[in-house]
Amino acid sequence: MRAGSLSLEGVFIRLRERVLIPPLTCCVPPGQVTTVMGPSGSGKSSLLAFICGTLDPVFAAGGRVRLGDVEIGGLPGVRRRIGILFQDDLLFPHMTVAENLAFGLPATVAGQRARRTRVDAVLVEAGLAGFGERDPATLSGGQRARVALLRTLLSEPQALLLDEPFGRLDLRLRDRFRRAVLEHARGRQLPTLLVTHDPEDAAAAGGPIIEIAIPEDAGLDSQPAAAGPIAMPLRRRP
Repeated sequence: MRAGSLSLEGVFIRLRERVLIPPLTCCVPPGQVTTVMGPSGSGKSSLLAFICGTLDPVFAAGGRVRLGDVEIGGLPGVRRRIGILFQDDLLFPHMTVAENLAFGLPATVAGQRARRTRVDAVLVEAGLAGFGERDPATLSGGQRARVALLRTLLSEPQALLLDEPFGRLDLRLRDRFRRAVLEHARGRQLPTLLVTHDPEDAAAAGGPIIEIAIPEDAGLDSQPAAAGPIAMPLRRRP
């Protein structure tokens, strides 16, 4: 199934009286990578959590999220068909590499033999043939990152969210893994939203950039201003 566009319509996020994300409307077409840039604490990761249905209820949020022609904002996260990669690979330590990958497979891939065949095939394609029975703790950082990416793609997402997944890799590995992730996203025609504070990530993504800024007096640890909420400005670059 070909992915449709990922559309945000008037999406906002508040923490108590503070506006982290003012109403944001954008459309990410299939195969495009749109970057959301901003410093730590600007609400970038909270935006992705809202999109995939995992935002902590301490936040107030609203607006519409559409994937193709379907409004997915009211669906549980597991039904939204959205994949996400984080800085941490989040591999299950009590599972083998193959079991971690099989966890990402949709229920439509039925039967133990069919599921193992699919897992073995992607390991070969990723240059990890024979790694299925390995303990994740024995893998290098780059190998763990590739397994996390494979698990996300095996879930057959219709959109991809990238929550600074390159930030903890060394410079050489970061560039190679970033290219691999973006090539997979474009090759599968997935609408992709990348959040980062690294201009090199944005340059590699090559798509539109939405910049989120925090006013100097709007630290999250400060008391709400008497005049009311502070809107964090958004700036767009084509």
